[in-house]
Amino acid sequence: MPEPIYLDHAATTPVRAEVLEAMLPFYGPKFGNPSSVHRWGRDARTALDEARERVARCIGATADEICFTSGGTEADNIAILGTWRARRTEGRRGIVTTPIEHKAVLEAVHHAAHEGADERICRMTKEGVVDTDSFRDALGTDASIASVMWINNEIGTIQPIGELAAASKAAGALFHTDAVQSAGKIPVNVKALGVDLLSVSAHKFYGPKGVGALWIRRGLRVLPLLTGGRQERSRRAGTENVPGIVGLGVAATIAAGKMESEGSRLGALRDRLEAGILRAVPGTAVNGSPDHRVPNTTNISFDRIEAESLLIALDLEGVAVSTGSACSSGTLEPSHVLKAMGFNAHRTQNSIRFSLGARNTDAEIDRVIAVLPGVVEKLRSLTRTPARA
Repeated sequence: MPEPIYLDHAATTPVRAEVLEAMLPFYGPKFGNPSSVHRWGRDARTALDEARERVARCIGATADEICFTSGGTEADNIAILGTWRARRTEGRRGIVTTPIEHKAVLEAVHHAAHEGADERICRMTKEGVVDTDSFRDALGTDASIASVMWINNEIGTIQPIGELAAASKAAGALFHTDAVQSAGKIPVNVKALGVDLLSVSAHKFYGPKGVGALWIRRGLRVLPLLTGGRQERSRRAGTENVPGIVGLGVAATIAAGKMESEGSRLGALRDRLEAGILRAVPGTAVNGSPDHRVPNTTNISFDRIEAESLLIALDLEGVAVSTGSACSSGTLEPSHVLKAMGFNAHRTQNSIRFSLGARNTDAEIDRVIAVLPGVVEKLRSLTRTPARA
């Protein structure tokens, strides 16, 4: 069998060699605890400070606004629950979000609702973009915080974050964006965006798993979810993951430097893949906005096909793809993202996400286009279900 082809970079990316090289000393001779005052501790603290500066530079922030976390999920939870708990005595009960968020946001909002928050879910357009009128209505006069994912993890659609953040500010609400799929792929400048909190995760841009960061605008009060130590300016207790944080900093710097050229290359590859599939396989359609999306991702529905069957069949051919969020894998539930966009039950269960990355080539894309029609035809031959409009 030819070399396998990995097209699931929205789920995770391989760690860059330079990132791993930077991390290794902190598993060995530089093993110190950054809270210790001796030389081993000082070495670790210096590494944390340098990584904090690196991450801050990549998103247009200052180092003291960066709070290191275990990843995007924890960052999202701190942003939503930490700000809700800090503001609930002010009479601001509303939390506004969309139905296409990552489960880390949706479950955090549900949790806040159990604590007395008023959960408000705004409408989406057919292309997976927030209905701005619905968003403004949901804010009302008593919203505490709004949270909208910048780039959707399933369909790659880019939301108008600057506009939504401005509307939130006008309504007296804080604004958080989950930028886990954005950082390293499109330019990020928190000050220009006008947001108050922003989440990132290292393993989405060739860093290690299990580490991320939450940018918290200077002066903003956020209650910690984890207590028991003064790490991260008392916003996140616990000894820091020094090797992971070092890796996050290096990965962020490299991603920022390659962003423009790599974005253009991946956009061309994505368009090549998408056009090839739509041309070669009848009964296919792209989900999401064709114009406002991240360069490396396409989500395509295949009529008369169950997505899980297609995923498995492609895996047997050496091609790795996804049906959506890796955090929701193993479930038989239809895509909550496509469902919120108004698609029927079949469309929400027949769609595949292709997400490209640094190692993908023209030859790999052409092989996928060549293999896919036969795989789809074979699967369709196993069912007599008529085509759906």
